[in-house]
Amino acid sequence: MRLTLYTDYSLRVLIFLASKPSDELSNIKEIADAYSISKNHLMKVTYELGKMGVIETIRGRNGGIKLAQSPQDINIGTIVRKTEEDFHLVECFDAANNSCIITPVCGLKHVLGKALNAYLSVLDKYTLNDLVRNPLDYRFLFQEKNEPDPSI
Repeated sequence: MRLTLYTDYSLRVLIFLASKPSDELSNIKEIADAYSISKNHLMKVTYELGKMGVIETIRGRNGGIKLAQSPQDINIGTIVRKTEEDFHLVECFDAANNSCIITPVCGLKHVLGKALNAYLSVLDKYTLNDLVRNPLDYRFLFQEKNEPDPSI
């Protein structure tokens, strides 16, 4: 199973925000710079995370984003389910577009279905808080990434 970049970026945004004090605002540029990823991609991700109610967006000059929920209330399985476009591991998982001739007798769909359920079941056992046990470690890495190179 491979997550889309959209889900990966969604989880990274949440991890970044969880590493900050709960009253501290961040911005998309800061997050994009920390991970060296596209600011444009993150704008779409943060918009959707806001619609989901997991981040809060504050507009204006001193605005920014922060978690709208406590990290222990943000379930990783839920985030993955909401950010992945589909879970069609193979063609037959998509009944509308399945032209595989062995579907009526194939056991692969059943096996992969069980594997997918196990995968999601594991993710359901974790919260954002579980991923960011030591916020200071993350902050150190993010700060280190954004510091100018003294050799320049």
